[in-house]
Amino acid sequence: MAFYHKLGSIPKKKHTTFYKPDGTLYREELVSSKGFSGVYSNKYHLNMPTKATKITELPKLADEVWHDAELRHFHFLTDTLRKEGDFFSSRVSYLENNHCKMYAAKPTTNPDYFFKNVYAHEYVFIHRGSGVLLSDYGSLPFVEGDQIIIPQATIYQMHFDSFDDNKIVVIESDTPYEIPKHYRNEYGQLEEHAPYEERDFKMPQFMEPKGDLGDFRILMKAGNRIFEYMQPHHPFDIGGWDGYLYPFAFNIKDYNPKVGRIHLPPPIHLLYHTKHFVLCNFNPRPFDWHEDAIPAPYYHSNVDSAEVLYYVEGDFMSRKGVGPGSVTLHPLGIPHGPQPGKTEASVGAKFTHEYALMLDTFEPLFPTTNVQQTEDPAYPYSWLE
Repeated sequence: MAFYHKLGSIPKKKHTTFYKPDGTLYREELVSSKGFSGVYSNKYHLNMPTKATKITELPKLADEVWHDAELRHFHFLTDTLRKEGDFFSSRVSYLENNHCKMYAAKPTTNPDYFFKNVYAHEYVFIHRGSGVLLSDYGSLPFVEGDQIIIPQATIYQMHFDSFDDNKIVVIESDTPYEIPKHYRNEYGQLEEHAPYEERDFKMPQFMEPKGDLGDFRILMKAGNRIFEYMQPHHPFDIGGWDGYLYPFAFNIKDYNPKVGRIHLPPPIHLLYHTKHFVLCNFNPRPFDWHEDAIPAPYYHSNVDSAEVLYYVEGDFMSRKGVGPGSVTLHPLGIPHGPQPGKTEASVGAKFTHEYALMLDTFEPLFPTTNVQQTEDPAYPYSWLE
């Protein structure tokens, strides 16, 4: 995160003695990125965070890549598959490459364990549902539309308020999600032209440290391998922390879209970037105001990016047959664009009401067998008139 935050009690100077009420020392943990050169936080534990009473490897996650999938456009429906479970065990994988993986999930229960993604940062979009993300950084309530960033190696849980109709989208990344530098001034403050501002972000709230002792189960995901760590104390035993590395959230409906006299390209909708892909938010907005403007996008071949759109809600002006939970994948190097009649229908239109997420990767994305089960096989031919 680009902003400093602190919660709870911390010493005046880091790496100095800091005593608990019982006269024993808090255990300081530095959580750093890029070695010691990136953002970091200092956390103060009641217990040594290194304690484990048992370590067991669980069965590997299956390789679900659809290895003989054709090179073509895909449209698939993420609401048609349902896997019972919590925020982690209910995940269904749809797209992946060496640097990212995309899932959708419909949690039907809350976890009785703790989770840590050891190798990946996570972006979690709350499509439907509400609840709270609990971590050793504190509590972070969430509602529909929230986009939560969970730094790599954060111990956390997600608890939902009910199980009537929850839906999340998760994108793993092997490099951090970052606010684009061109949105920030030399001091790191968001500039006036940025599509969001500091006050839009939701930060963790303080939780009293948990001093419970017993057997606490932590599932650690390391790529496709899962390890079970048993810890003799509660993982959320933090008396205080400060720094720049922590979970945070931003709601898609707080994004301020930009418009132009003629059609502006997708980078104008940029939310975050990593080393290997970008994330964008599409929001309701006025259309272009040139007297001869064509609001629908032009046809496009991106020779080094795969484009994914996840449709959230609204009327999608360049597509037929898509709705909430639909995903389209347009592979790199193949032209894509509005379907027949959509270009003409957009001429003279003044406004669009749509919410969508866009993932643009800088190398090919591969569908999984779950795409094979949920796809619309007619989609690659939907441009025939």
